[in-house]
Amino acid sequence: MTIHPTPRIALTLASLTLLGACSSPPKPPTVDETQKRPANAQMAIDLQVCKNDLQNTRIQANESNRLAETTTATLAHMAVRQQVMASIQEKAQANSVRIVHFGFNSTRVSIPAEEASTLVEEAKTAPLVVLRGRTDGTTDSSAESRIAQARANAVRDYLIAAGVDATRIRTTHQPSGDHLADNGSQRGRNLNRRVEIEVYRVTPASAQATAPPQL
Repeated sequence: MTIHPTPRIALTLASLTLLGACSSPPKPPTVDETQKRPANAQMAIDLQVCKNDLQNTRIQANESNRLAETTTATLAHMAVRQQVMASIQEKAQANSVRIVHFGFNSTRVSIPAEEASTLVEEAKTAPLVVLRGRTDGTTDSSAESRIAQARANAVRDYLIAAGVDATRIRTTHQPSGDHLADNGSQRGRNLNRRVEIEVYRVTPASAQATAPPQL
């Protein structure tokens, strides 16, 4: 005998089949790891870029500071060098003054060899040499005037004989006054009997280069 299921039974069986299918756990989704990136990847990149920019800025700032320090040091060195050169130039252009002393009532020139050599070398290259004859006199007498002039001329002749151009030499004299030391003592009078030799480094504006030497 064949048994045929009733419609109620068939419906119950179908429901059980669907329920069994729903009770099975779903399969996990498949993920492609090759395309996987962390959620904060862009933030990390931006942070690294910011760090690099900051480091570059620091490097540039340090380089700028180094260049500024180098520039400052260079300028300071140049300023010092200019001052030194100006000082050297000023000294080179400064006149030198030497003094030749004389015995009482004497016109004989006596200069130590070493000092004479230096004097002659300077005078040879100088544009102007001025000689000033002086005495230990206290009055402007003709005798004092003659000896003051004779002393200046004696030094002039000495320089010319040593090779100094005569046209560059000027002589002046003063019979009294312009004492170098106390004329009341013997030592002072010895110092006052003299010829001052001023060697010019640069021709003064008032000098006349073409004027003949004063005799």
